[in-house]
Amino acid sequence: MNAPTKIQIINGPDGEPAFVVIPYAEYVKTHPAELVARDATEDVSVPHDVVALMLEQQMTPVRAWREYLRLTQTDVAAKMGITQSAYAQMEAAPKNRKATREKIAAALGIQPEQLDV
Repeated sequence: MNAPTKIQIINGPDGEPAFVVIPYAEYVKTHPAELVARDATEDVSVPHDVVALMLEQQMTPVRAWREYLRLTQTDVAAKMGITQSAYAQMEAAPKNRKATREKIAAALGIQPEQLDV
């Protein structure tokens, strides 16, 4: 029998099944590739560690993401094709222009919306 393995059923508050969790490989097999690719790129969540850096260390979202990803200002500046000092100014800014956020996000490998915290 080719029954999927490692399936998890999560019951709702009424005790009835509410969700089914399946292995990612099964999800990929049963969903069109363009849907899977879109789902993977549309994650706009922000990890708890990034939020904690922002709140506890008073960091801007840009700096918190950079530190979370363990990158230096020089690393990010090189990816953006600018100087470290120019990037440092962007990182320190409380709010960057949309075009700037998009360039920073691309260099960090995240979605621009993830910087709008």
